[in-house]
Amino acid sequence: MKTCKHDEFCGGCIYQAYDYEQQLIIKEQEVLDILDKKGVVPEKIDKIEGCPYKYRYRNKMEYTFGDFVKDGEMTLGMHKKGNFMSIITVDNCQLVDEDFNRILSFTLSFANERKYTFYHKKNHKGLLRNLIVRKGMRTGELLINIVTSSEEGFEESDYIKGILDLELNNKVVGVLRTFNDQLADAVICDSLKTLWGRDYYMEKLLGLDFKVSAFSFFQTNIEAVERLYSEALDLIDDLAGKDVFDLYCGTGTISQIMGLKAKSVLGIELVSEAVEAAKENAKLNGLDNCKFIAGDVFEVLKTVDDKPDVIVVDPPRVGIQPKALDKIIDYGVSQIVYISCNPKTLADNIKYMEYYGYKCKYLKPFDNFPFTKHVESVVLLTKVHN
Repeated sequence: MKTCKHDEFCGGCIYQAYDYEQQLIIKEQEVLDILDKKGVVPEKIDKIEGCPYKYRYRNKMEYTFGDFVKDGEMTLGMHKKGNFMSIITVDNCQLVDEDFNRILSFTLSFANERKYTFYHKKNHKGLLRNLIVRKGMRTGELLINIVTSSEEGFEESDYIKGILDLELNNKVVGVLRTFNDQLADAVICDSLKTLWGRDYYMEKLLGLDFKVSAFSFFQTNIEAVERLYSEALDLIDDLAGKDVFDLYCGTGTISQIMGLKAKSVLGIELVSEAVEAAKENAKLNGLDNCKFIAGDVFEVLKTVDDKPDVIVVDPPRVGIQPKALDKIIDYGVSQIVYISCNPKTLADNIKYMEYYGYKCKYLKPFDNFPFTKHVESVVLLTKVHN
């Protein structure tokens, strides 16, 4: 890999010292070792699938304003590894489109020239908190979201003009401002203001169109996730005529892909904005057999009378919580497809499900995020009939 100038302090790309084939071996072995420690033995394991692009693959970055040294010049970027209070400016990141680096550099210069303050994690004062940049990889559309406190002084019209004057390879379709006065060091939307353009960008995935709003979850690597989704859906015995539950469905990407063949799809997702986006996207794609409900998976399933033929789960890193897992197991469906972003919680969940009558028939790891620690997996679990 080309050595990144930020490598000394940024903890994002932990495998810079390894060539790509070595990275794949390390990640694959990590998944297998974790499963082995839990006593999970899939009937079939496929080799890890590498990423089609090793650079410039991320379609979203969330940067933080701060300083690298106490009371130093303002920085904008990522937390320094091992030091949560320090922020390193990452204006040459190799994982994102060059336009992201240009937008970051402009935003930081804009703030420093005007002597804006950044929001301090300890005294909870200051103006600037985060910068979020998102891109439609297939459409070339950019959505820029500056996150501030409600302190006065941010010159919105000057910022818009500066952004629109940048020489970029892609097209800015929206500039947003999120107001966040919460104490937590996280991007929380108290209110959202569209400064210019629109509050969403468009993306294409496996032949479908998706409208992605400011805070909607959407897969971070489009090229790689297409391969992962295709693999996951190929594991299901013919979807035609089947009722499917898609749990932790996000903006309903895989729900709608299944909706092209299945009789019906019910998607459940905790984030209400993602559910609204899923509903809108289903209309956009002419899919009237996809229904989406916002809420906790377990709580929603308690209220649903329908019974699925197949269940697909794509939980967050914490995995599936015990109550929800019990409910999923109780349906007794023949096939459960599990898409995982965390091999540790995947192993825990599989072990639990095996105790209650499921068998791990198939597993395949995917490297969707080269040079980082993250590894995805697709698993097929089948009901054991005694």
